[in-house]
Amino acid sequence: NHPVPIDEIHFPEGEKQSSPGSAKRHPGSCRHQAWNLKSMTLTRNAQPVTRNAKPATRMVPYMIPLTEKQKHIEELITSVVDREISPIAGDIDEADVFPEKAYQALKQAGILKVALPEEYGGMAADAVSLCLVIKTLASASPATALIVFPTSAVIRTIDKAGNPAQRERFFSAMRDGSKMGGFVLTEPNHGSDAGSLTTMAVRDGDYYVVNGAKSFITLGSVADYYLCFVRTGPGKGTAGVSALIVEKDTPGLTFGLPERKMGLRGSVNAQLFFQNALVPAANLIGAEGQGWRVLTEAANTMRVWGAASLALGIAEGAFKAAMDHTGKRSQFGKRIAKFQAVQFMLADMKIKIEAVRSLVFRTAQLIDSGQGTPQDIETMVAICKCHASDVAMQVAIDAVQVLGRSGCQSGSIVERLMRDAKAVQIFDGSNQIQRLIVSRNLFRPLS
Repeated sequence: NHPVPIDEIHFPEGEKQSSPGSAKRHPGSCRHQAWNLKSMTLTRNAQPVTRNAKPATRMVPYMIPLTEKQKHIEELITSVVDREISPIAGDIDEADVFPEKAYQALKQAGILKVALPEEYGGMAADAVSLCLVIKTLASASPATALIVFPTSAVIRTIDKAGNPAQRERFFSAMRDGSKMGGFVLTEPNHGSDAGSLTTMAVRDGDYYVVNGAKSFITLGSVADYYLCFVRTGPGKGTAGVSALIVEKDTPGLTFGLPERKMGLRGSVNAQLFFQNALVPAANLIGAEGQGWRVLTEAANTMRVWGAASLALGIAEGAFKAAMDHTGKRSQFGKRIAKFQAVQFMLADMKIKIEAVRSLVFRTAQLIDSGQGTPQDIETMVAICKCHASDVAMQVAIDAVQVLGRSGCQSGSIVERLMRDAKAVQIFDGSNQIQRLIVSRNLFRPLS
């Protein structure tokens, strides 16, 4: 019954996507049945009739067929969450310190290196796989998901934008599955306006001398590697921004105390201070002045499998807690699940969650397929992050309402998830910025 570490999972060559008929029904998935547009002739009594007259099959989870590798990753992370994370999720929030037990569970199962290429001991997890990992973790403990989220973002950015020497050096060091990565963009005076960042990196021989401060960085004082965006040139706005990999033991790098937050407690956020910090020039990702391109083209998609999937997990966790409560709580002589007012609230929650699930996984599949223009992908990514977190907030609020006084009590699952959901509407690009991106791309052809 123990989770199988990544290293012990093997997959056949030339793996094909599983057909809808071969997939097991996922708990909570739609009850509709799968059908093929080409073979559909008519529908009688809501049962599809096909030319081949084959029995109808249930729709696969997430509305897309999962590969064998994706199924194994989902089974692995579900096992870890059920056995190791869910039982301590409340304690993680209450203690509000780095969750060492959760970290050890992720390390032992190989989850921290799930995005590493296979030749370095990872699983080369694609966007769909990372959606499965993050949303499953977040359904129990969003703080734990925020260990895997930035770590995978750093790995995928190095993999996509780094050179062979950088991949060999950093990925070899991360092979044991113990290393964490931090994504370092926000500054005290530059959050939404990240392109105006002022942390400076000046080339001096084989090093960059870095000065400045970064704020509210996830895994800020505990990560091993930091993907840091700095200004290396005099260009306007984003033109002079570059990306550097900064190691934790870099001379001149110090950390502030962990931030105390309303939500996402247990996820460490801290300031980073650079005082003549010496970073090897070999750690530059891409060329000087291409940092914003690295951010938008290589790293931007993380909002789908990162923040959006985290929000989806929060919504699913809150919904499950509400459903469980309605089957146990009685008023006026019967279970409250039998009251239509409660049923309608749960129905609305389910509708919103399934819409988000479809949106997130469809966008992740679009990214993995390599189809779609950069503008299309940027738009869909922004839609995912914005809509998923708005839905998570509303579902969590409604779950608190369903639980009544139990939902309002400090330490209840839904109270915790409601605080977490609010934070997701703000971090990784506020929802107002996501709406700005969508509207800008909608009207770009008119300008």
